[in-house]
Amino acid sequence: MLFGISITEWVGYLASLALIISFLMKNMYTLRIINSIGAILFVVYGILLKTSYPIIITNAFILMANIYYLLLKKRTDSL
Repeated sequence: MLFGISITEWVGYLASLALIISFLMKNMYTLRIINSIGAILFVVYGILLKTSYPIIITNAFILMANIYYLLLKKRTDSL
């Protein structure tokens, strides 16, 4: 515990912060990278909450969508 806040809550706060920061990005590539970090943290947070499936499923989907578009963009840029 740091400042009376559990590790689980810190992970949730970091995930929220990453999500907020991602939406401040103008560059879509940077937005998706930072948003993916937030999604990963939210998946970890969902697991730490004794397996909160709504949080895990939603953020796993967001992560997969980000990865898809990052790879698609990379592939179309190289053509």
